[in-house]
Amino acid sequence: MAGGEISFRKVCKRYGAVEALADFSLEIGAGEFMTFLGPSGSGKSTALNALAGFSDVTEGDILIDGKSVLDLPPEKRNVGMVFQGYSLFPHMTVAENVAFPLKLRRFGRAEIARKVEEALDMVQLGDLAGRMPNELSGGQRQRVAFARAVVFEPPVLLMDEPLGALDLKLRQSMQVEIKKYHAQLGCTIVFVTHDQGEALALSDRIAVLSDGRIAQVDTASRIYDFPRTRYVAEFIGRTNILTLLRDADGKVRITAPGAAGQGADTGIVSLRPEKLVRLECDRADMISSTATVDDVLFLGDLVHYTATLSGGVTVKFQEHRGPGADVLRPAQTVQLGFLAEDALPISDA
Repeated sequence: MAGGEISFRKVCKRYGAVEALADFSLEIGAGEFMTFLGPSGSGKSTALNALAGFSDVTEGDILIDGKSVLDLPPEKRNVGMVFQGYSLFPHMTVAENVAFPLKLRRFGRAEIARKVEEALDMVQLGDLAGRMPNELSGGQRQRVAFARAVVFEPPVLLMDEPLGALDLKLRQSMQVEIKKYHAQLGCTIVFVTHDQGEALALSDRIAVLSDGRIAQVDTASRIYDFPRTRYVAEFIGRTNILTLLRDADGKVRITAPGAAGQGADTGIVSLRPEKLVRLECDRADMISSTATVDDVLFLGDLVHYTATLSGGVTVKFQEHRGPGADVLRPAQTVQLGFLAEDALPISDA
């Protein structure tokens, strides 16, 4: 199965005065796993529905393999679709559900049987071909939906919040399965989610959306390590948004963004909690401050802390629990510090 190239060209979608997509332009490579990430109302599902043909666009164009698909109905766009709610036919068996798109495309009976068997074997459900959807677990139903979406070997597979209805362990298990299927199939996947952890785990690239526009698009690691704006930094993972002030003597102090203070304002920065570390004593190579622990969130091998610095700024930091490592307590005082290069300058957008 070869992946298809996708091109959004200055796509706009308006509902009256509301602009759901605005100047949306994006190139997605053949075989790429692209995730649209953003909160509710950011435009991610609108963009996916426009690509699938479920929603018309007001302006712009959408191409698959260099050809515009705007005039084609959904069934003619040759894309597979996996929904959050599975959308299986309750009166059909597992095999009949998977066979449905092949019958629509008028495949022969023998070829349908072969392709259904191959698709169910791929998702390890071959022995459940005769079951009804209500006899399956949530994870099994999602795998049936996946098999149905890829059985006709579409070059593009669209997935709209497909794991949202699953519990945490099953969701994590399905993430591993989806990555495996993507490597096996080679199709282009466009995945929609509001879960930043899910996006980081699965994606080749992530497009972070805000108010119908792309705030940033990059690889998962670069989106996390080098967010360009406050919006992206706060949406992707946990972070501290700080302002650094440099005194006349060169000493750097930490304040909250917008807080009054004496010194040269170096602008706002994003500092990930893992970059803020506990110190035994002041270090000349680090920007440091005393802090009082406010809250402790124990997660087994990882502990998340909230603390207040001596200047009144609240920060988040985290520590891995090594052998014999102590867990800090609320009201305990510690020294925290970070390297200047770990504080990433960002725009306040």
